[in-house]
Amino acid sequence: MSIRIAVTGASGFCGGHVARAAAARGAEVVCVGRRPGPLGEHRFWDAALGEPDFSGTDLVVHCAAAVGDPAPGSATEALMHEVNVGGTERLLRAAGGRPVVWVSSASVYDPHLDRGLVREDHPRGRHLNAYGRTKSAGEALALAAGAVVLRPRAVYGPGDTQLLPRLLSRVRAGTLLLPGPDVRLSLTAVENLADACLAAAGWPPGAYNVADAEPYARDAAVRAVLHAHSVRARIRHLPLALARTAARLAEALPTAEPALSRYAVDQLAHPVVLDLTRARSRGWTPRRSLADYISPMGVSR
Repeated sequence: MSIRIAVTGASGFCGGHVARAAAARGAEVVCVGRRPGPLGEHRFWDAALGEPDFSGTDLVVHCAAAVGDPAPGSATEALMHEVNVGGTERLLRAAGGRPVVWVSSASVYDPHLDRGLVREDHPRGRHLNAYGRTKSAGEALALAAGAVVLRPRAVYGPGDTQLLPRLLSRVRAGTLLLPGPDVRLSLTAVENLADACLAAAGWPPGAYNVADAEPYARDAAVRAVLHAHSVRARIRHLPLALARTAARLAEALPTAEPALSRYAVDQLAHPVVLDLTRARSRGWTPRRSLADYISPMGVSR
């Protein structure tokens, strides 16, 4: 009998890849969320409201989340807390002892400390936005319940609705401004995350970093992505102090999500490299890299 895997958020970018990867490996997939996933059975669940139905399933992979960079005090921030924290509470109750793989984010790590090589024991806290705060609070509940928590960083790949669109939208008059000098950054191909989600059911409970095998030089990676998408743009470096000032001013405007934020500046201006030792020790190996998407046959458009 094949395993039955419940994937929350399967209509989204990461959850959809997990659902397809699970089915390709012979699992029966139950897609749990507001909209049907790419395949398998659909069970409706609004993560901001009631409890999901996991009856008849053997494993839960929780990909559903509210993402973005909402303005402090906004209704969007309140909804993000209800989904990422309240939704986790309801999900853990509904899981009823089933193994849970909870997809978190490297945004939980304290951004005020050096992240040149981040291990899973790096302090969490002092977050710059609601996303980091709510993911940290949600994963704390998951860890306390004995779940496996995965911490990817900047997930990209086919169907990406966040990272690539945000990057392309910031090209102005043939120029892309990046804050501060070039830095090394970990990125996570969505296939690498999906592989980890399915492998992690057999890992000891706890947190695991998940990323591509090697970090990338920020400027070279951005140039390669722009070229692969036929976007002609020069990269220019904006002084970090100026970028931070612009972010503070943007955050002060009455809008649901600022055009620029301290979180966005931080994510691009400081080296963030994830130590993958713990996940590798469980036998997981990242098989995809950015080069797979910027080759002539591998570009996602």
